[in-house]
Amino acid sequence: MHANDYTEFREKLERSYSWPALYMFKFIVSSDKEEEITNLFPKNEVKLKSSKTGKYISLTAEIMIGTSNQVIVIYKKAHTIEGLIAL
Repeated sequence: MHANDYTEFREKLERSYSWPALYMFKFIVSSDKEEEITNLFPKNEVKLKSSKTGKYISLTAEIMIGTSNQVIVIYKKAHTIEGLIAL
């Protein structure tokens, strides 16, 4: 994501949420990246589900977030994980 994309995303978040708010993150990664993706949410419960073949894992984390900037920080960290798909 480019900086401009984050600016637009921040604007959408500001229009859609009243902060603090409950925000849901959903990601798909290869199974060998499970630790990397769960480390994004060290203090939060996450739901993990393996694909039929076990090659991929989907993660869902619904957490209370204080600001749109905090959401963007998590997405920026997530996008450093190779092969990650954000839903």
